[in-house]
Amino acid sequence: MATPLADAYGPWGVIAGGSDGVGAAFAHKIASQGINIVLVARRGPVLEAFADEIRAKYGVEVRTVVLDLSVPDAVSELVRATSGLQVGLFVFNAGADDISVPFLNKDLDTHLSLVRRNCAAVMEAAYRFGAPMAARGRGGLVLVTSGAAWAGGAARAVYGATKAFDLILAEGLWAEWRSRGVDVLALVLGRTDTPSFRRTLEAMGDVPPGELADPDDVAEAALAHLADGPVWIHGSADPAGGSPLGALSRRDAVLMVSGSWSANTEEEDKA
Repeated sequence: MATPLADAYGPWGVIAGGSDGVGAAFAHKIASQGINIVLVARRGPVLEAFADEIRAKYGVEVRTVVLDLSVPDAVSELVRATSGLQVGLFVFNAGADDISVPFLNKDLDTHLSLVRRNCAAVMEAAYRFGAPMAARGRGGLVLVTSGAAWAGGAARAVYGATKAFDLILAEGLWAEWRSRGVDVLALVLGRTDTPSFRRTLEAMGDVPPGELADPDDVAEAALAHLADGPVWIHGSADPAGGSPLGALSRRDAVLMVSGSWSANTEEEDKA
């Protein structure tokens, strides 16, 4: 069945990080509009079970690609796996951090893996899948980023830096491609109720303050506002606006983001 979303971004959509959480919510929303989907994730059994669910519920074609996007040739493999498909929509949702710890408390290979997945793979996917969209004059690209991009913070230096990369990349591509028929959106998320975020909270012994965003609401809002780029800040009173920390000096913003960890460190330095 033809829908406005399918007309604008069909016939195929790719969701990187599409087995649960926000990625799964995107899969439901996109498939419900009659767009066939390619689901990309690392966990094969989970991915296949979810693909069966989408096929049964919406009657669209679903392909799965079991892939670790932190591997250097991952996007090349994804291009081969989707060869022959007209991909009109790409959602890059992979890239959550497992746990926030000080920079030197993680080994270098873990940091490098995060940079490859959140920066190099995102850029390469935008290039390889965005080029055909721009040539056709039609398509959409959603890069899921985070409020961690607004300022550096203790215990998430690399994660915040990679998400800032995604934010700036999306803004730049929006500026370049807006006249070529390709919609680009940086989707900025705060605390969202996903399995990976729940696992992070459990590992840290943390209790989330206030409500967590619903992944279904996140995906619905992003698709509804994909043409309103370059940025959509989910849950903000001004979702198309600037950084909520913009009124602060950079130093104050970093200290606020760092919270009690930074405050305790400063007290130790003064002792």
